[in-house]
Amino acid sequence: MTDYELPCERDVEQVWERLDAVGAGLADEHELTCPHCRAARESLLALREATAELAVEDDDVPPALFGRIMSAVRAEVRRSSMVALPTPEPGFVEISEQAVAAVLRYAADTVDGVRARRCRVHTLADGGVEVELTLAVSLRNATGGAALALVRERVTAAAAARVGLTLAKLDLLVDDVYGEPGE
Repeated sequence: MTDYELPCERDVEQVWERLDAVGAGLADEHELTCPHCRAARESLLALREATAELAVEDDDVPPALFGRIMSAVRAEVRRSSMVALPTPEPGFVEISEQAVAAVLRYAADTVDGVRARRCRVHTLADGGVEVELTLAVSLRNATGGAALALVRERVTAAAAARVGLTLAKLDLLVDDVYGEPGE
């Protein structure tokens, strides 16, 4: 057993090995229906795309980059705390903070010139949810304030529409600026 087992008991390595099975029509029933495998697959596809972009760049790659990337991947798939969702019926529904973070990072990534880096979801004692989202902004993004306002709008809307949460607090932190090839 590995240290990187998904809640559905599949290893991240299994998901990586079968990454293209879904698109090729070779996926098994579990791969088609499991939300944990789907979330891991989406993250791994994003990682593969980012890695491909890095591979075509002429920049020298820092020696520790591979370790940092793998640490980030492993951190993404670890089980995290659960967030209780409001329900109209008696009983409860929970979603992992990791799943909430994935939805919110995806929403931030839809803003042109912005890349979500890290998303930390904190459940408060009263059941409220606070989010800290770290971003990288493109050098060509001359309207940084407007882009961040749009990120805030999309992340807040995704929390409500896709997850069913109203955020008590959303902190946006820009910790990097990136350039496009040729800039």
